[in-house]
Amino acid sequence: MAAEIHQRPQTRKPVLLNKIEGFQDVVNTAVIIPKEDGVISVSQDRTIRVWLKRDSGQYWPSVFHTMPGESSVQSKHYGTSWRFSYQEFVLSEDYNQMIPARTFQAHQGGVTVVLFVLEMEWILSTGQDKSFTWHCSESGQQLGTYRTTAWVSGLQFDVETRHAFVGDHSGQVTILKLEQDNCSLVTTFKGHTGNVTALCWDPVQRVLFSGSSDHSIIMWDIGGRKGTAIELQGHNDKVQGLCYAPHTRQLISCGSDGGIVIWNMDVTRQETPEWLDSDSCQKCEQPFFWNFKQMWDSKKIGLRQHHCRKCGQAVCGKCSSKRSTIPLMGFEFEVRVCDSCHDSITDEERAPTATFHDSKHSIIHMQYEPTRGWLLTSGTDKIIRVSTCSHSVVSALFAKETELALISVVCLHSAMGHDSSGIMRILCIV
Repeated sequence: MAAEIHQRPQTRKPVLLNKIEGFQDVVNTAVIIPKEDGVISVSQDRTIRVWLKRDSGQYWPSVFHTMPGESSVQSKHYGTSWRFSYQEFVLSEDYNQMIPARTFQAHQGGVTVVLFVLEMEWILSTGQDKSFTWHCSESGQQLGTYRTTAWVSGLQFDVETRHAFVGDHSGQVTILKLEQDNCSLVTTFKGHTGNVTALCWDPVQRVLFSGSSDHSIIMWDIGGRKGTAIELQGHNDKVQGLCYAPHTRQLISCGSDGGIVIWNMDVTRQETPEWLDSDSCQKCEQPFFWNFKQMWDSKKIGLRQHHCRKCGQAVCGKCSSKRSTIPLMGFEFEVRVCDSCHDSITDEERAPTATFHDSKHSIIHMQYEPTRGWLLTSGTDKIIRVSTCSHSVVSALFAKETELALISVVCLHSAMGHDSSGIMRILCIV
């Protein structure tokens, strides 16, 4: 069975491998167990379940654990949430037992995101109390805290520079420099009109991707140090998740409408222009409706102002009656352009740089497992779907299972999912 997509050249359909059903409530998050045919899920019915694939080809739970409060898991970690802390569990080698190990008291409000940093032995977390904290994963000691301006909904970390990227509900992204017991503000930037819903960091190209409830994705070129920000417009609803495949330079994004978009980032993209201010159309010079003096002098009715998405000029409706895609500027859907820009755009420039897929359910969470090219989505239909992406998307990904690949998927105490004692550990917000 395959998920339906819009056909594009050199694109294969993501093939549905399996569905996990039988949940009593919505699955907040699920993650694929590395090197296993297994999934860990956390849902709003307060349950953590470890699913293993049986000989029948179906997934059945080997662990069913109920938390004392509503649970939620954020991307890139095994975690559940009730109240204002998160808990560590030890998972047995046969995946049939979960033993509580430690509870981290971190926040005065509900925990929203937890991220494990293997190299630093840190656990980063954010909460509804507008605070960002980090703990030592070995001792459980809180190392530091930072007050944010709004409820944080996205978190990423760069090991090389020790920079934490914090996205919040105001649409702002904050960069913090973390030390062992303190942090300093590096900078903040804002480009979204809605709240930040997802962050994804590429440590190779040093690029940060942010998704938002305003349906857009912004690529922030942190490493270039020029303040370059590229917009990607390919969703009709809130962006729910972002994953990046560095070896093929492809970004995978999903929306709450069930749409999955695979973006080719191995192209030279262009920044969208700033919208220019003018009291009259910059093409025909007709006055806009607030330009009373020119309206009186020319005895003409004022017109409504629009903007060309390619050149940024202020134009009237008559001079911008045409529409076009501009994929290199991130516009995969047709947008308003002035007549002269429409005529200047070539067929090659209109060639799409993204492919569009239908996940068949309204997505709440997405996780990409790069070593096998598996894509997991959980939706409002209380179903988990595990699919395999096209060969072109994943064939060049990680020749071996590196620590970075694993950490980008789950929060474990080592790259193989086990600590120095050979025990797998799970972090859960509780």
